[in-house]
Amino acid sequence: MNKLRTLVPLFVVIMLVLSACGSGASAPATQPKVATLIFTQEPDSMNPLYTNMYFSTILHPLWDVEAWQFDDQNAPHPVLVKEMPSAENGGISTDGKVITLHLKDGLTWSDGEPLTSADFKFTWQMAMEPKNAVATTYPYDAIASIDTPDAQTVVVNFAEPFAPWLLLFKGLIPEHILKPVFEKDGTLDNAEWNKNPTVGVGPYVLKEWQSGSHLLFVRNDKYAGEKAVIEQIFVRIVPDDASQVAALKAGDGDLGIFIAYPDIPALEEAGVTMITAPSGYSEGWFFNLGDKGHPALKDVKVRQALAYAIDREKITKDLLLGKTKPGASLWDNSIYVDPSLKPYAFDPEKAKQYLDEAGWVVGADGIREKDGVKLKLRYGTTTKEVRQSTQAVIQQMLEQVGVKIDLLNYDSDIFFASYGDKGPTYTGELDIYEWSDAPLFPDPDISYWRCDQIPSDEAPQGTNAEFLCDQELDGLFQQQATQVDLNQRVDTFQKISKLMFDQVYWLSIWQDPDIWAVGKRLANVKISGITPLYNISQWDLK
Repeated sequence: MNKLRTLVPLFVVIMLVLSACGSGASAPATQPKVATLIFTQEPDSMNPLYTNMYFSTILHPLWDVEAWQFDDQNAPHPVLVKEMPSAENGGISTDGKVITLHLKDGLTWSDGEPLTSADFKFTWQMAMEPKNAVATTYPYDAIASIDTPDAQTVVVNFAEPFAPWLLLFKGLIPEHILKPVFEKDGTLDNAEWNKNPTVGVGPYVLKEWQSGSHLLFVRNDKYAGEKAVIEQIFVRIVPDDASQVAALKAGDGDLGIFIAYPDIPALEEAGVTMITAPSGYSEGWFFNLGDKGHPALKDVKVRQALAYAIDREKITKDLLLGKTKPGASLWDNSIYVDPSLKPYAFDPEKAKQYLDEAGWVVGADGIREKDGVKLKLRYGTTTKEVRQSTQAVIQQMLEQVGVKIDLLNYDSDIFFASYGDKGPTYTGELDIYEWSDAPLFPDPDISYWRCDQIPSDEAPQGTNAEFLCDQELDGLFQQQATQVDLNQRVDTFQKISKLMFDQVYWLSIWQDPDIWAVGKRLANVKISGITPLYNISQWDLK
């Protein structure tokens, strides 16, 4: 009886299993791998022609890969093209006016339609179409024409040699989806695809976007490149940095960006790994050298005195935990900076000497003055906490040398509003502005130092907030833009960096690389400072 009681239940189990198999039942499906990215801002548009927003462009490696991307060493590698164009392989003409791209075999959009040279030409045409209110026509406005001799060849023709050609084709738009829209509406401004690009070319494709909540990307099995290991990428939108940090510490998020230095210790204690990615950015001071700016700032001696009066090493140590350092130029850590340049040292006595030599002497109230004008400077930036703390520290430092500072703070949309929108920066309502900026990384070019970029009623789109017109500097910037030869261009930029350093047209407060937080579950993550999520296909979950 004991044996029988043992065998009967076993027999019943066997019969149930056989019955389930015979009835066509199957075992439960395994749950897909889902990685969660935490964003503190929501993308404004997914159409690459209609956005320059960081939280939009960093998603391109997921669903709309570029013609080429950059690895964690910020070196370019081909994605949609067979090889990077060069003079050696014939991809760059001897006069620098023609770039030829050869597309890889078997490229398709996520709906199965072939991706061809026509999509490259259509992207350029729509960028330059006046009826499309795109974010910027640059760098497409440098192109004279594009030829498509066959489906896999793109011949880009420039009127003049165009050195920053690596900036081209940072995201494509599908001709077969958007050409009918343009033909019907006369513009792409209101195309559904801009907010709901369910057709893309990348390892993932957008499945769902709930504004204010999340974006969900699923694996694109038609992608011609490396198939993604993780099936789904969930982008969660949170309201602020504190929410991002809380989610990462709790394990509710796998990846975060723009981590504030003071938050790093608590995240590392929670097992989160930090990755620093040089992205060309530096936090720095821009000086208003126009008619509305303080007259003292037009004197290079005064600008040099301000540089000597600020203990930037102390700022980075106290506010940024010593995890970064002051820089010398906008091209630090690159071949484009004059190697002899070193950041201005903290020397308040030299600052006082330079101010005295410039004729700004200390008055009875302790504030320097000249010809009846007080040395009071309006110092503005955004409401970001670390910037406000920096302002307060610098205010105290400059008081020690007799410079009075008035602090002003603005929401980002107001601070960076254009001349036409009466923003305080581009209308010259401040003397000193602080923000983090970079050249057109990885290209060293920067357009806003040129004379023709000074904003005015006639040119409200101008981006030269310094109101600076230095003919020597302007000539050097124009020269480098046509220098396809790397050595010549490096030489020109080293002259630019030396001139700007000596004249203190810009002053670095600290080097500002991107800081990413990688949760304990994520594996195989590498980050680029240019196309950050370039190897997302290889990511895995532990």
